Amino acid sequence: MESIEAVAALGALAQENRLEVFRLLVQAGPEGLPAGQIAERLKLASPTLSFHLAQLRHAGLVTAKRDGRSLIYAADYDGMDDLMSFLTENCCGGKAEGCGIPACEPASRTVIHRRTKRGASRQ
Repeated sequence: MESIEAVAALGALAQENRLEVFRLLVQAGPEGLPAGQIAERLKLASPTLSFHLAQLRHAGLVTAKRDGRSLIYAADYDGMDDLMSFLTENCCGGKAEGCGIPACEPASRTVIHRRTKRGASRQ
């Protein structure tokens, strides 16, 4: 990922509604959700949601596919992974091994477990 692509992705996520849409799609998994269901869950008007989805698609964070008359949107996990790799590629001075920061380890070698405030582990 180039800097200009990272800036576009971060810019797309730097808006509250778009961040909510993206997080909802990440939670939904690779099967995604129809636009109407996203609008309903987040209480967004259809034109507003369409604008935000277009921004996320342009930034490479969301994909869309047609299913009959519906558009199904899903998080683009490759795009998300590219952004995370870009953000952490020089973590600990480029010496990820042994630095002790889980986020610095390459995603291909580890699954990062995050702790919620209550101490429950989640992936």
